[in-house]
Amino acid sequence: MAEWIGIGRRARRCYGFDEVALVPGMITVNPNEVDTSWTLGDKKFKVPILAAAMDGVVDVDFSVKMGKAGGIAVLNLDGIQTRYENPSEVLDQIANAAPDEATQLVQSVYLKPVKDDLIAKRVKEIKAKKVPAVVSCIPQNAKKYSEIARKAGCDIFVIQSTVASLKHVAKEYKVVDLEKLLKSSKMPIVVGNCVTYEMAVELINAGASGLLVGIGPGAACTTRGVLGIGVPQITSTVDCAAARDHHYKRTGKYVPIITDGGMRIGGEICKAFAAGADACMVGSAFARTKEAPGRGYHWGMATSHANLPRGTRIRVGTTGTLKEILFGPANVDDGSQNLVGALKTSMGSLGASNIKEMHDVEIIIAPSIQTEGKVFQVGQGVGMGK
Repeated sequence: MAEWIGIGRRARRCYGFDEVALVPGMITVNPNEVDTSWTLGDKKFKVPILAAAMDGVVDVDFSVKMGKAGGIAVLNLDGIQTRYENPSEVLDQIANAAPDEATQLVQSVYLKPVKDDLIAKRVKEIKAKKVPAVVSCIPQNAKKYSEIARKAGCDIFVIQSTVASLKHVAKEYKVVDLEKLLKSSKMPIVVGNCVTYEMAVELINAGASGLLVGIGPGAACTTRGVLGIGVPQITSTVDCAAARDHHYKRTGKYVPIITDGGMRIGGEICKAFAAGADACMVGSAFARTKEAPGRGYHWGMATSHANLPRGTRIRVGTTGTLKEILFGPANVDDGSQNLVGALKTSMGSLGASNIKEMHDVEIIIAPSIQTEGKVFQVGQGVGMGK
């Protein structure tokens, strides 16, 4: 599969959302009768689209609303919600900052330490509304924060870093034994982010309850530009899903794959499921909701890095309610609303009655899929030309 890129060096061709398309099969299914549910740990969710653990996307209120809608919104325990008793004031500052001041302001507000009591408080606030509490943090804080969150009633914990690994080498600080933490945990732990078959195999074998797949594709993330790291989402999802399937055949244990980032519209989400995802995690689509705490702004999780920011604050605007983004009715023509409806319609057109059947639909390499016949849309900046 690899091609020569120079003397003695070969590289593999990988694919992103804009380079592939899905092909209908021999049957079609009523979209109203397809099953989009998925399972994580011992909990079943009817909405397979997660809201990313970013401060411009998820707060306690958003987590509750997403939970009542049948989905998951992940609260960032390393963020503003656990550093400030009144995070709304800080979020107002970020939203009102000039573009050339935004990154420095974000860096400064994240210098305040996380408070243990606020971790417990936020989890309890979510649980008080009778919805699952799902929270995340970086690996260095995972052991401590996961125990605080568990005692407060947390249902699912997410350990998230730019590049996940079991073998982290460091002399400057004590390295968390991730495998030990996974095997001893009393609640499901999702781990990310990874993009390769080999890493997915290691994390699944270590006891991860789910995997986040994706490095650098997010709308507010600049990791690919700053570090040069990343694998396009179609290829990374296919590879990690292969690791999941191999593990399931060998052990009978199914570990869901969650494609994380790079999906702006319904068609891209549908392609992620066809590539093997059991669920998708998106940020910018939910940052545009009226319920999001970012006030129409969105910034990456690594934007706050004190020395080398790998994200930026972007303006996404406010285009609709959470209900409209998830279930419609869509008020725009670009596929950014009624994401669940788009998935159901795609599944029906492809003959897939559930998510696992979606994994088997035909995918073709189609670099013209975004532009073929769309000259007027492109010229007028509407629909697929936006």
